[in-house]
Amino acid sequence: MADDAKTWALIHAERSSVADLLTTLTPEQWAVPSLCAGWNIRQAAGHILAGAEQTTPKFLAGMLSTGFRFNTLMDRGARSLGELDPDVIIERIRARTTTTNHPPAPVMAMLGEIVVHGEDISRPLGLRRQVAPQATAACLAMYQSATFPVGGKKRMQGLRLVANDSDWSHGDGPEVSGPGLALLMAMTGRPVAESELTGDGAPVLRSRIPAS
Repeated sequence: MADDAKTWALIHAERSSVADLLTTLTPEQWAVPSLCAGWNIRQAAGHILAGAEQTTPKFLAGMLSTGFRFNTLMDRGARSLGELDPDVIIERIRARTTTTNHPPAPVMAMLGEIVVHGEDISRPLGLRRQVAPQATAACLAMYQSATFPVGGKKRMQGLRLVANDSDWSHGDGPEVSGPGLALLMAMTGRPVAESELTGDGAPVLRSRIPAS
């Protein structure tokens, strides 16, 4: 319970940070493609909202309605809530900076959601959020063994990833070095700037990231 309380504190701080970022965006920026293939910034924000408002009964009902197609359910929620006025999206995300509802998944998964999707929004706009080091470290530890739906474990196979801004490292093989957030985005299948990842393993890791 104590660990969950710490994780929720990180989740709430990241949601607040993302909401703050969203308040600065112009109408043109809301329409920019995010790092989530097929979603623009507005739809990615809709996905964040969908996750923040999710509950186990609501999730199970949604899975049933989509024939248990997880990706279809996620896409439906992102596009539906992405139709809301941006101010409404922001207001509803802020309303989830104290609540602890979540789908039938570990609480840590909710931290991964907000950290990664926050970067999905900020990076294409050339913006950088100040993600708490503890949040980055927790997400790296979680995704290093993740399979569905992000595939981090397979993407990292045969490589050694080393964060150059913390003491985190994982795996064996040709090395990939970079900031923890950059490694996290690559682990979860997002394109990362050439300058952020170095080492003999960097080209291999890049080859495992789907084209945008």
